Amino acid sequence: MVRTRLASVEDPDAHALLAEYFAIRAATFPGGDYRTVFPDPAAFAPGSGVFLLLDGDHDEAAGCGGIRRLSDRRYEVKHLYVRPAGRGRGWGRLILEELEQHARDAGAAELVLDTHHTLEAAASLYTRSGFESIEPYNENPNATRWYRKAL
Repeated sequence: MVRTRLASVEDPDAHALLAEYFAIRAATFPGGDYRTVFPDPAAFAPGSGVFLLLDGDHDEAAGCGGIRRLSDRRYEVKHLYVRPAGRGRGWGRLILEELEQHARDAGAAELVLDTHHTLEAAASLYTRSGFESIEPYNENPNATRWYRKAL
C-alpha cells in the first residue's frame, strides 16, 4: 500500500533518495554545472517545514518532497522526487497534495517552487495542480522556471 510519512532529511531513506535525485540531475543537467546542496535539516523540522517520504510497493521508499517556510504565509516546495519505477502512477501528485495540506495547516497563504525547464513532467504536474508561472523569487542557479499557488 502506498503511503506518505513524515521524516527528517537525515533519515537514511531520505538521504538515499536525495542523493539519487542529485546524481541524476548532475548527470543530465545542461552544461554539466548542476549545483548540489543537501537540505538543512532545520529548514524541514517541525515549526519550519515538513519533509515527507513516500513508501511505494513493498514498503520501499520511492519518493520524497518537502516544504520549508520562507515567511509567515509563504512556503516553498523543495526536492519533490519519485524514483523512475514509480513515475506515472500519481505518486508525485500524492506527495504534492500532502505537502499542500501541511502548508495550509501551518497557515500558509501560498506555495512557491522553482524548477528547470528540462523537467517537463514536473512542470506539467505543477500546472495541472494549479501552480502558475511567476517571476523569479530567488537566485537558484539550477532553476529556469518559478511557480506559485494560492492556498
